[in-house]
Amino acid sequence: MPKAKSNKCSFCGRDASQTQYLIPGSENGVFICDSCIDVINGMIQEVEQENKAKAKNQFAKKLSDVPKPVQIKEFLDQYVIGQESAKKYLSVAVYNHYKRLMQATDDTDIEKSNIIMVGPTGTGKTLIAKTIARLLDVPFTIVDATVLTQAGYVGEDIESLLTRLLQAADYDVAKAERGIVFIDEIDKIARKGDNPSITRDVSGEGVQQGLLKLLEGSVVNVPPQGGRKHPEQRMIPVDTKNILFICGGAFDGIEQKIAHRMNSHVVGYASAGQRRVKKDDYLKYVEPQDLKSFGLIPEIIGRLPILTHLEPLDRSALRRVLTEPKNAITRQYVKLFNMDGVKLKFDEDALDLIVDTAIEYKLGARGLRSIVESVMIDSMYEVPGTGLKEFTITRQLVADQLAKSTKIQQ
Repeated sequence: MPKAKSNKCSFCGRDASQTQYLIPGSENGVFICDSCIDVINGMIQEVEQENKAKAKNQFAKKLSDVPKPVQIKEFLDQYVIGQESAKKYLSVAVYNHYKRLMQATDDTDIEKSNIIMVGPTGTGKTLIAKTIARLLDVPFTIVDATVLTQAGYVGEDIESLLTRLLQAADYDVAKAERGIVFIDEIDKIARKGDNPSITRDVSGEGVQQGLLKLLEGSVVNVPPQGGRKHPEQRMIPVDTKNILFICGGAFDGIEQKIAHRMNSHVVGYASAGQRRVKKDDYLKYVEPQDLKSFGLIPEIIGRLPILTHLEPLDRSALRRVLTEPKNAITRQYVKLFNMDGVKLKFDEDALDLIVDTAIEYKLGARGLRSIVESVMIDSMYEVPGTGLKEFTITRQLVADQLAKSTKIQQ
């Protein structure tokens, strides 16, 4: 830019001959020189560093109040029945995530340990994630892998996973970069074939390849409103180095992969040289190579070093799920009726029949909700406004309602 000798910097008063550049402002006669720009840049960087230091110190003060793994598990026990192994793994992982955020800069760098949980539907994978979110002092979000596709195809980009985390952090990037992301239904992006795809597998292997950089840790440009990225859209850079990823999936049929590896029969019969293992116990023996056989690529398995399982819920566990947790299904209905001034009771044999039906449906704890809902629908319709002070759910009432719902389904 040619220097105008008659002009001066409006900030320091230097003449055009004393500066290398003199940049005009939006108003006539207003200029700023390159020296003042350098000074302002330095001031801005100092303020940003001070703000980051304040944010780090503020977070460090809270770390002394972080619940220990035993306390985290005790909190989970109030809402999640059974699954002792998975709750221990998650409790330790969350606690170590806090410690990793406060680690001092030295020769030893604590790397994050992303987690993958394997378990049948209705065993509590998502419930554990939601329960932990209540306890944490870092941004936490649950996202679904089923909507993801490779860039350029119908669906959502991989980077949109972090949009939810930004929203949970009120678009505070520094806060979001300390968060935890739970990726549900991770098994739905398994590779469609046993061999590497020759053609495009846009919602399977392609998504796994895209997830690698997120799980490993890199700076990702995130669309602030989610959805697709557009050239004209303003992106928010997010560093995923300190974001902990927890993945969960049902992996339906992985028992066959485990049985094949263990040289045993999944149906429970065993010939000479074969192990005899009950079908419900196979997930105890799940290993990374089983995930590879199911369709996860080795690169993504390597970035999920902690592998834990959730056991199928047996009859006693389902019975406890109905009544024991703080947010138990029966407690929710008792509260609903109580708001109408009605005291609701469940007979023990009525609860037993509900559990037996859930076992028949093979939907786990999630099936309990749909069964109880079908049992309660007529009562919730008729009882309010009748003036009743007490109402009891009997075994006969449950049997009648289930028979009625079965006829409707037919």
